Amino acid sequence: MTRSRATTIGFSAVLMWAILAFLTIASAPVPPFLLSAMCFGIGGTIGLVWTAKGAGLGLLRTVPLKAYLLGTIGLFGYHALYFTAFRLGPNASTGLIAYLWPLFIVLFSGLLPGEKLRAGHILGALIALSGAALIVLTGGEAGVSLIALALAFLCALTWSGYSVISRHFGAVPTESVTVLCLATALLSLLAHLAVEQTQWPNGALGWAAVVVLGIGPVGAAFFTWDVGMKRGDIQLLGVASYAAPLLSTLVLVLAGIAKPTWHLALATLLITAGAALAARASAAR
Repeated sequence: MTRSRATTIGFSAVLMWAILAFLTIASAPVPPFLLSAMCFGIGGTIGLVWTAKGAGLGLLRTVPLKAYLLGTIGLFGYHALYFTAFRLGPNASTGLIAYLWPLFIVLFSGLLPGEKLRAGHILGALIALSGAALIVLTGGEAGVSLIALALAFLCALTWSGYSVISRHFGAVPTESVTVLCLATALLSLLAHLAVEQTQWPNGALGWAAVVVLGIGPVGAAFFTWDVGMKRGDIQLLGVASYAAPLLSTLVLVLAGIAKPTWHLALATLLITAGAALAARASAAR
């Protein structure tokens, strides 16, 4: 697989995550850990079928335990924080703070062996960040929970750390994500039984939101993201991922959860320019 193809596959995860915030809000009032258990249960089951029909389930026994531990901590920790943040602050601002992880990926990636952080990557990340910041600073809703924003910020650190560290496990097959999903589902279920009161989705829309989450943003997205992080251009993916907060906000606008403003247009320009600059830096390499 070429580096460019792996990058493209990785970016498909960003497109799926564009509807993560909307679906999380639509799945209310399901508590965070129960939602995580349901979604990862669906994603893990799909992964089992895919692995069984492809490389075979025996491949999963060849994966080092430390790779499974890292992935489980990353997936479980990120989504526990993300879903909790959205239950406390179900709005666009919470999602946009959580989507600071692309900046951290770009910056942290310079610490990886064989990777070089160019000036274009840094400048592109800062320009794209200014676009994301513009949305946050001008689009915050009244009464936003500071705790929700703090949890969202921890989300960004957790996901970026997991994504960059996963580069060290480049030889681990993507099929291993199946085990990560199932382990996260189990941990989430145990946490739910320990600390939460069971509440199921409201009506057909709520159940549909949970199913779509499990199939896409909390399912297939992790498999394609794994390919991008291990074999693709990690700096370019990090900056291009700034499309996620923009697309996520646009989805909330179309759903009537957030209001359209001129700030979105300017943010679009900044995010696109930042991604283009980073792409040029990667091409120059």
